[in-house]
Amino acid sequence: MLIKLEVLEKIKAGEITLQFRRWRRRTVKPGGTLKTKVGVLQIGTITPIRAEDVTDADARRAGFRDVAEFLKWLDTMKPGELDRIEVGYKGE
Repeated sequence: MLIKLEVLEKIKAGEITLQFRRWRRRTVKPGGTLKTKVGVLQIGTITPIRAEDVTDADARRAGFRDVAEFLKWLDTMKPGELDRIEVGYKGE
């Protein structure tokens, strides 16, 4: 799962606690970790979700202003199943 450095920094600071991904095959699993440029992320619950079920609160937790901004971003992503992924910073 590739995450931009700007987003990684916000996850580390606790400002972002969700990520959304479309993929053909998951590359992370619930309870797992992900080594990144800023340290290790803890992967929490992964929930399949439809784009129309994403709330403004979810969008803000993922670093977007609102659902409209999230949907605009989503339109730039490859097709595939959409997942809602809880993330947190675990440490160095």
